[in-house]
Amino acid sequence: MGRIINTDGAGKRRSQNMRSAAEILRRLSQKTEIDDEVKDMVSMLVFCFRDIDESIQESAVAWEKRDYWVKAEEFRQRWSWAGDMADSLQVIVYQEDWSRMPIMMAKLLPRVADIKITKLTRKESLWQGSYTRLLREKPPR
Repeated sequence: MGRIINTDGAGKRRSQNMRSAAEILRRLSQKTEIDDEVKDMVSMLVFCFRDIDESIQESAVAWEKRDYWVKAEEFRQRWSWAGDMADSLQVIVYQEDWSRMPIMMAKLLPRVADIKITKLTRKESLWQGSYTRLLREKPPR
């Protein structure tokens, strides 16, 4: 039996999520008011950054299995912002504190600055319904 090669690994998922986040942030920067689409886009960013955070852990665990402890820890440190941003954005959505979005945008844009976007490839269907999906996760008071 041959080796099984996973072509949809943590690195690929991380790249796809970063590209999605970059495109969403670009579109968000063009918005002038908070509408349903903005709420969906911000909620989708939460899901993207959560998935990035999970992929970091997967990669780090793989390196630890090979005794690359320092590399794994440096990798976790370099990407620790993703989980923090997901949590911060989630709070904004749950509290409907949209006045904090410009500050968050200023923190997020440098994270995706190296991603060149010449053509928007992500469709609106990517984030449609994300706001409702995120609100379903909200714990009752």
